[in-house]
Amino acid sequence: MAQPRVFITRRIFPEAVAFLRQSFDVDYEDSDDVLGAEQIAARAAGAQGIICHISHRFDASLIEKLTTVKVIANVAVGYDAIDVKAANKAGIVVTNTPDVLSETSADLAFALLLAAARRIVEAHHFVHSGAWKNWTVDLLAGQDIHGRTLGIVGAGRIGQAVARRGRGFNMQVLYHNSRRLPEAIERELGLTLVSKEELLRESDFVSLNMPLRPETRHFMGAAEFALMKPNAILVNTARGPVVDENAMVEALEKRIIAGAGLDVFENEPKVHPKLLQLDNVVLAPHIASSSVATRRRMSMMAAENVAAVLRGLPPLNPVTVS
Repeated sequence: MAQPRVFITRRIFPEAVAFLRQSFDVDYEDSDDVLGAEQIAARAAGAQGIICHISHRFDASLIEKLTTVKVIANVAVGYDAIDVKAANKAGIVVTNTPDVLSETSADLAFALLLAAARRIVEAHHFVHSGAWKNWTVDLLAGQDIHGRTLGIVGAGRIGQAVARRGRGFNMQVLYHNSRRLPEAIERELGLTLVSKEELLRESDFVSLNMPLRPETRHFMGAAEFALMKPNAILVNTARGPVVDENAMVEALEKRIIAGAGLDVFENEPKVHPKLLQLDNVVLAPHIASSSVATRRRMSMMAAENVAAVLRGLPPLNPVTVS
């Protein structure tokens, strides 16, 4: 009897590939190329499992072509690139990689916060350019982080990890979420639940950590930026489309807000050209979870999910939508 076949759409950590090859016939796209939908459908013909990245969009039209597939394992926690309802309707299990990347992603969110507030990237270029000639009292003066107010939008695993870091800086932490957290968690992290409007008005730093859903698309637009303090800094490590990028650029250009730290973009990998010209933004190429240990574990989790389903066991990290 032939082994079940697994198609891996893009390069992952080799340990995960080796793990799957012990039990399955693996078709591995060992490159960083982004395959198109037709290429994926052709390569997945006859496959029972797929491991994919967020760069590949599995919409309903692609999913209906995956007639032999039993599981799609996403090497990410966010699954907005997969039509989960269409997959489930077709009898395909969708899995993701929660928990393992929460702390690493929170590290990057706080790194962006720190870099934007203390003008670290500007300072780096200032030194490298040879422009540093002497000390002055306001040389690249930035903003304090300690003792300020941090607003967290989306208080799931990553949002709570960001809050924990904020507490380490003695920050007051506000949060806005789709539902209230248990009182024990609020007490542990010193969190105060507020409305969206109050969070934007009161926060010196706003960290976006929510998933991309229809109701969160353009969560931040011109009206929201107008509510923020002129010294406020926005940090986005969630998904690019939760922010109206044109409205954000205008807010940054006109100094309606002081700055931003961005790991995600509305049309990535394309970046709004004006963002590349502004000195009050810090930009990263969607690397929130990108530590060696975390990305290795994410690759293994996807492989373990595929293996479980193809062995007739429950998936370890199933994605369910209502």
